[in-house]
Amino acid sequence: MATAEGLHSRAESREAVGDGGPGNDPAGAATTPRQVLLRLLRPYRAGIVAVFVLQIVGSLAGLAPLLAVVELGRVLLAPGPADHGAAWTAVWIGVAGLLVRVVLTAASGGIAHLVDGRIQLTLRRLLAQRLGKVPLGWYSRRSSGEINGVVQGDVDQLHHLIAHAPVEATSAVVVPLASLAYLAWVDWRLTLVALVPVLLGLVLHRALMTEERQSEGRKMGEAMGRIGAASVEFVEGISVVKTFGGGGRAHRRYRKAADDFADFFLRYVAGAAGLASLAALVLSPPFVLLLVCAGGTALIAADAMPPADLLPFPLLAVALTAPIAALGHGLDNVRAAEASAERIRAMLDVPPLPEPAHPAEPRGHRVEFRGVGFCYDEGRPVLDGVDLTLEPGTTTALVGPSGAGKSTLAQLVPRFADPTSGAVLIGGVDAREIATDRLYRSVSFVLQDVRLLRASIADNIALAVPDADRADVERAARAAGIHERVQAMPRGYDSVIGEDVGLSGGEAQRLSIARALLVDAPVLVLDEAMSFADAKTEAEIRAALETLARGRTRLVIAHRLETVVRADRIVVMEGGRVVESGDHHELMRMNGRFAAMWRAQHARAGQERETH
Repeated sequence: MATAEGLHSRAESREAVGDGGPGNDPAGAATTPRQVLLRLLRPYRAGIVAVFVLQIVGSLAGLAPLLAVVELGRVLLAPGPADHGAAWTAVWIGVAGLLVRVVLTAASGGIAHLVDGRIQLTLRRLLAQRLGKVPLGWYSRRSSGEINGVVQGDVDQLHHLIAHAPVEATSAVVVPLASLAYLAWVDWRLTLVALVPVLLGLVLHRALMTEERQSEGRKMGEAMGRIGAASVEFVEGISVVKTFGGGGRAHRRYRKAADDFADFFLRYVAGAAGLASLAALVLSPPFVLLLVCAGGTALIAADAMPPADLLPFPLLAVALTAPIAALGHGLDNVRAAEASAERIRAMLDVPPLPEPAHPAEPRGHRVEFRGVGFCYDEGRPVLDGVDLTLEPGTTTALVGPSGAGKSTLAQLVPRFADPTSGAVLIGGVDAREIATDRLYRSVSFVLQDVRLLRASIADNIALAVPDADRADVERAARAAGIHERVQAMPRGYDSVIGEDVGLSGGEAQRLSIARALLVDAPVLVLDEAMSFADAKTEAEIRAALETLARGRTRLVIAHRLETVVRADRIVVMEGGRVVESGDHHELMRMNGRFAAMWRAQHARAGQERETH
């Protein structure tokens, strides 16, 4: 079987899932969620057709036991001695039909689940492939809960539609039609009576499927996505929340989100409770049985129908209403799957970081910002005409108030995003013209928010250099000041983070420094690398950073001005522009923005010391 056709190019999919990837019809060509689903299922049509055929035959075979009971009743109720041969023939036909139904239904369900498993695997591989190619800055504007909701929740949401809906829908159509044909052949008048609950159920369900109700259903799916994202964010951030005493506030925010969802859910249910209850009543087996038995009794009493002809109606009339009763849940599942398919498509449509057609090789490691401007998706300008040069082997520090554009400027060097105007040059070459793997050998970064994998210490350090040997890993750990701590762990460098050991913030930061040391890139970006550290941890991290920084072109972002006093150049940013530049002594003599910030920070530090 092929993989998910119509989502991305054949070349991309082969890279993700091997041969037999999707066709070259892009996901963007699917303009509606339903079209996305149809394109997703198209390569599996042979398997899906097999599911339908097996289920049709199995559903028809499943009627054999019921019809055998009817014929057995006719034989036993016939005048005179019972025909034992005919009775046993009916019994064996019923048994054979039951066995055929079990085998074919199992086969149909097995193939449906196999198709579902392959589609989910393909989708997750395509999503992982796409997420590995999007600009890293894209992640900063999205929560991990949102991304996890698509990769896990939305892909899972397709399970019922693919693995169960074809089986259930086929049975729900074939059995009622076959039953209706048989009952009409037995007695068309009583068949019309049996159809009354079906018609009433259709009318009531039509009243429940208004555009307003469908809109509310979509809002319900969105609300469930938000509560799921809130759950992930709460769990992931609980350690930080508790450390800084924000547990009460975090719990209140989570409870409010849950309460808001509960209120919406109650309003959604209450708006259709009356009609839904009435529909459930008219489609219920007791109501259907009461109706057909009453109608049949009237016909028998009027000598309009032989008593034996009533036998199939209590057995088969219930099958006529079953599809209508399941209609609401089925449509809810389809709508939820369509919404999930749309969110999956949106993530697969995120533009990847453009790769140069003819990559250029940087010459040296001077970093230049030439007229750099940057806007986020909504058009809000963050950087405006920044000109700045980082000479090889020097340290340049970016300082300024929050929102000044410091982090955004620094993130343009490793291409977390590309400038909307101007250019960032590394070694005289536009960063956009350097192949991504070559760029990451030229630029390494240590961020404030350290992300570690649930893997061994050695694997975390060697993340960017997977073929590094243990000696190189240990050398980097020693230089980062984390080797002795690792040696004290239960399994040393083979200790798995999150299983064998947990790391403090300072230890995690030193591990990320060891990772950067192992890469040995000539350009280094440090974004608030010590903002959380206490005095002892800061000293240890500072020593590790000094080792890391030797001989490299360094771009440092810091809120605490004391940490950049020795920088070769300090650049003050405000409103996305460079407003001052010079070393510490020059800026203090200028008595401008930097000097004011320096005095303000020292005044706050003095007040804090007096308070303590």
